[in-house]
Amino acid sequence: MDDGPFDSLLMVDWSGGNDTGSTPRKDAIWACLALGGVVEAPVYLRNRSVAEAWIGDRIAEELAAGRRFCVGFDFPFATPAGFALAMTGQDDPLALWDWFAARVQDGPKGNTRFDIAGEINRMFPGVGPFWGNGLAREIADLPRKGNARSFRWPVPKRRVEAKAAGAFECWQLSGAGAVGSQMIMGMPVLARLRQQFAGQIAVWPWEGLAAVTLVEIWPSLLRDAVRAAEGPRDIRDAVQVWVLAGAIARLSGDAVRRMLDVGPDAEGWIFGVDHEAELRDSARDFVAASDSAG
Repeated sequence: MDDGPFDSLLMVDWSGGNDTGSTPRKDAIWACLALGGVVEAPVYLRNRSVAEAWIGDRIAEELAAGRRFCVGFDFPFATPAGFALAMTGQDDPLALWDWFAARVQDGPKGNTRFDIAGEINRMFPGVGPFWGNGLAREIADLPRKGNARSFRWPVPKRRVEAKAAGAFECWQLSGAGAVGSQMIMGMPVLARLRQQFAGQIAVWPWEGLAAVTLVEIWPSLLRDAVRAAEGPRDIRDAVQVWVLAGAIARLSGDAVRRMLDVGPDAEGWIFGVDHEAELRDSARDFVAASDSAG
């Protein structure tokens, strides 16, 4: 990233589930750091507590080194228009981060995301908008299937999700492609990081850039490059963050600035959307160069 807005990158594949054990595995938290154009091996983080501490340490190191640090997370930073206002009384997506941070209880063996989703559903007429109870026990007002809802958010996807082919709605909490659990369990972590490093973190696109900039990512934008890089024994979550870190690190500074040049939409944005071809070309070149290097 020649003369770009960032000196270092950290890409994080998040999880809304429980502790995944000491042995690296799929459907867990993975992170990949790129420093000075060198993309490091992905790091396995077995639960959110471990991940939050590890990410906080990386932020502190980059701040101490005076490097401009971009940290990407693969869950929605915001909800469709109107939801944050309905929940918090403020049309501010970051107020929703604080709302969840004040209510979510989290631990290695369990958390309250499904119960909170049921409580939220009870605030609206009918049953919904959340669905996908992934627990054995029943939860009042949280159906297991989406078609069991009688209330759906008026516009169920954000504008950026409508543009990103294959992106799922945030209302689904379990099952293939679900991102709702990651969102509910991720927003509190980001809220605490903002508090821990107050005045040094900006959330893109609403707050511009700062010494540390948090951005929303979606590794599936690079699914073809990930498949090309993935070996038979590789863990896809690890490959995804490695490819994305490498692709962004390889972009020119001007290209990164173009991808960051979006308006402060209350629904947020996913880095690289509207610039998919350029980002995919960079990912393909990164994978090819890595293969050539052995």
